[in-house]
Amino acid sequence: MVADPSYVPKDGRSVIYFAGGCFWGVEKAFSVMRGVTDTECGYANGFDRLIPDYMLVCSGKYGYLEAVRVEYDPKIIGSDLLLAAFFMIIDPTDRDRQGNDIGHQYNTGIYWTDESTGRSVKAFTEQERKKYKVFYTEIGPLERFTVAEPEHQDYLDRNPGGYCHVPERTIRVLRMF
Repeated sequence: MVADPSYVPKDGRSVIYFAGGCFWGVEKAFSVMRGVTDTECGYANGFDRLIPDYMLVCSGKYGYLEAVRVEYDPKIIGSDLLLAAFFMIIDPTDRDRQGNDIGHQYNTGIYWTDESTGRSVKAFTEQERKKYKVFYTEIGPLERFTVAEPEHQDYLDRNPGGYCHVPERTIRVLRMF
């Protein structure tokens, strides 16, 4: 299912999309944070004439990134805290990889669907960018998002001890946010 980039969550919630390597770990990391109301693994941006699946994305030929839609209640958690958590779980100096995962689909990115979030992302990442000689995290408005197959949703909840490039100790820290 392809999500409409103009999607607006109900009940005053906000949404942001993070590509940070294997989406299993990214989803798990954000799902434990207080104020995050929903997460969903999927494929961001990429070639607009295909509806991607996991094998197509893994080919690296069509520009898709593994990403996670993070829906949150801004009364409980702000976008700056989500962005700080994102930079805890990625290395913005790596291109075409995160941890042991290698391939274009593991590049990092932050995407938004509304200008208010876009302004927050730009301001935060500009400060973050100053910390590094090279910075490969892509930022921009979401072009398209396709929900990943059911077996990728909540993978680490269903497979405790499954592979994850995000260390368990980092996930424990994020539970306290």
